[in-house]
Amino acid sequence: MNSRVVFYIVGMNISIIGLSMLFPAFWSIYYGTQDLQGILISSAITTIFGFTLYMLLKPKEDLEIRYKEGFAIVTFTWILASVFGSLPFLLTGTMSNFADAFFETMSGFTTTGASVLTNIEAVAPGVLFWRSLTHWLGGMGIVVLFVAILSTVGVGGFQIFRAESTGLSPDKIKPKISESAKVLWNTYLFLSIVQTILLYIGGMTFFDSLCHTFGTMATGGFSTKNQSIGFYDSFYIQWVIIIFMFLAGVNFALYYAVYHSKSLKIFIKDSEFKLYAILVTFATIITTIMLFVEGFGDKFFKTFTDAAFQVVSVITTTGFASLDYNNWPTVTIVTLFALMFIGGCAGSTGGSVKVGRILILLRYMFQELKKAIHPRAVTVTKIGGKIIEEKQLINVMVFFFMFISIFIVSALVISLDNVDFVTALSASAATLTNVGPGFNLVGPAENYSFFGNFSKMYMSFLMLIGRLELYTVLVLLNPIFWKK
Repeated sequence: MNSRVVFYIVGMNISIIGLSMLFPAFWSIYYGTQDLQGILISSAITTIFGFTLYMLLKPKEDLEIRYKEGFAIVTFTWILASVFGSLPFLLTGTMSNFADAFFETMSGFTTTGASVLTNIEAVAPGVLFWRSLTHWLGGMGIVVLFVAILSTVGVGGFQIFRAESTGLSPDKIKPKISESAKVLWNTYLFLSIVQTILLYIGGMTFFDSLCHTFGTMATGGFSTKNQSIGFYDSFYIQWVIIIFMFLAGVNFALYYAVYHSKSLKIFIKDSEFKLYAILVTFATIITTIMLFVEGFGDKFFKTFTDAAFQVVSVITTTGFASLDYNNWPTVTIVTLFALMFIGGCAGSTGGSVKVGRILILLRYMFQELKKAIHPRAVTVTKIGGKIIEEKQLINVMVFFFMFISIFIVSALVISLDNVDFVTALSASAATLTNVGPGFNLVGPAENYSFFGNFSKMYMSFLMLIGRLELYTVLVLLNPIFWKK
């Protein structure tokens, strides 16, 4: 592995993170709060560190980025981004414990939305904006942003793009990977602008509109209010967020395909999108019915809205809450827990296993059942008319096995912090799937502040491997990776 190339690019990425800290400084000046100095110092330290790496390690020859370099660049960028991203929390006095600041920052960049803050509304606006901005930067991908801004990575940019993108394989929208990255970020930016305007029209301040848009489009879930979206008590705001959470859970490459073809039939033809829409619809209907049956429903539209909001929030791994669903009937809680392990579509900002992988597993399961009846039948697994190769099937099955294994082991590790069974399970699931809020002690009305430092750092690791889909980080733990 060429370490010089790795940390040269990591340095550029960290510089981008440092410069982005200047945006929260604007809000500190606007509101006249005392967090300005801490934010500016954080920005200076981060930018100087990144720029120094860039200048000292700048290679003399053309960049050669292979698979190893791609994995290392992405992993080290995300870790260092979270380390330096912790500085605004520490230098403004918002947090005094590094484990807390690192947890909050990793939760932001990985769009998990789990928090250790007990009183969000008491936090200075500059820090709150930085907290939400980490969502937006991490949503489409820190390194994908770098690829979009700079074209110097050339062909090697695909290795970086591949290591950070979500799903089975990244969609190469344009011939050049830097152009593909620009298309994705432009789409992301356009949807963010539209949602910000709609939330502002609905009565949110411009500051809150931006912060909640960052949390929605990145499927992150950080709010500026202790009650999350429930604070606003507005059907309009809830439905704007429901719609954009759903849109954020769709493969962003489909938006370009629709724009390019000028036809919405692209969505109808896409098998993954159809399953995603069916799951959301079915889960919303079931949840609405059960809320009425168990006496939790009052007016139909309100109950339906609450059900739709929480279903979409969980399946897209956003983690916003319009109420405390901890008190809901067991069947609805089990439904939400199951949705945690599905996630959004491949190529979306959502986390977890992804609808595409679930679709492949379902198709393969039915194929095996068919072969049990007709052993001599020659069958193939197809999705959208394309044959899924055996190598891809094995990849999906191994990924799913690893995901569930890590979830179970992590629940055991977290339970060492002397928490109850449901809290340990849901904390493990909520951090690994990047949902954020779980159930019981980590429910939507609670937070993660009561955990010890070891648990917080361990769950930060879960957020990282969940966001980067296991392989990108875990391959670095294999000694073979470091051998020439």
